[in-house]
Amino acid sequence: MNQPTVITVAALFCATVFAQDATTSATPKTKPTTPKPATVFFTHDISPEGLAKAYKALGRPLEGKKVAVKISTGEAGNDHYLKPALIGPLVQSLKGDIVECNTAYAGKRMKTSDHRKVIADHGFNDIAKVVILDEFADAELPTPAGSVHLKSDRVGADFTNYTGFVILNHFKGHQMGGFGGALKNLSIGVGSIVGKTRIHTAGRTDDNAQMWAKIHETPQIEFIESMAEAAGAVVNYMGDRAVYISVMNNISIDCDCNGHPAKPEMADVGILASLDPVALDKACVDLVYASDPKTSASLRARMEKQLGPHILDHAEKLGYGTKTYKLVSLDGNEPPSTKRVD
Repeated sequence: MNQPTVITVAALFCATVFAQDATTSATPKTKPTTPKPATVFFTHDISPEGLAKAYKALGRPLEGKKVAVKISTGEAGNDHYLKPALIGPLVQSLKGDIVECNTAYAGKRMKTSDHRKVIADHGFNDIAKVVILDEFADAELPTPAGSVHLKSDRVGADFTNYTGFVILNHFKGHQMGGFGGALKNLSIGVGSIVGKTRIHTAGRTDDNAQMWAKIHETPQIEFIESMAEAAGAVVNYMGDRAVYISVMNNISIDCDCNGHPAKPEMADVGILASLDPVALDKACVDLVYASDPKTSASLRARMEKQLGPHILDHAEKLGYGTKTYKLVSLDGNEPPSTKRVD
């Protein structure tokens, strides 16, 4: 099998300069400032209108840009993915392309020809042009400073053709990552087959034929941290050209990549949006723990068993987001409580 073409992309890194008053050794040092909480908007309205309201609240218009809307197209047999009827009006208002990558596992979305059929069957061709980002080539993006497992991330090369990005996530459980939200969509979701292999094995191999063997050698915490590092590569590349939106509906303990997912036990929650993907995922996780402990028990157990919430710790440590946030309701009332219920 021929190796895909690789395009190297230089990322822009921001350096923060700290001024120190050295006029006298007696001058007290300035205390570090507390990071400002990120804003996460919330609406109970899971509809095209609710999605548009969440997007507009972010105050970062992407109209006029070449916009990529990154979703999961859903594995064949899965019916929990975000439906075209829900997302279509937003995608069309932005004149955006739906973008996705092929999978690293041997399902119905590993080969482009098979993936195209799933895309058609799930109705996405009816609302927008759909681009498989790694159909022809890969691109290499450097991971954030402080990364310990991955020096770079490998993504679908067509990702770099866009100038505006909507990272549109279906929040749910995940059999390997504990949960799937913005950070999973940014890492595994944007990763090419080589990139997915690299993340799953924490850099042990880029060879997809060796992936499953190497996964068994990879400690779970290294996989979780590798997702955070790969997500950071994508976040840093996009900069202020991206918005992040998560829909909490059809909340199975299994990912949309599972062709036979478990039936959702939790009630639908709503739509959340932020300019900070770490804060967005943290708010979604908090809302799981704030929900009925009986109906959310399976998802809580899945997240904890797979060390899912640790991705938030590592992402915050890498400096591209914060777990501290303020939840703001778009419904004209108080936002839902994020206090844990046991």
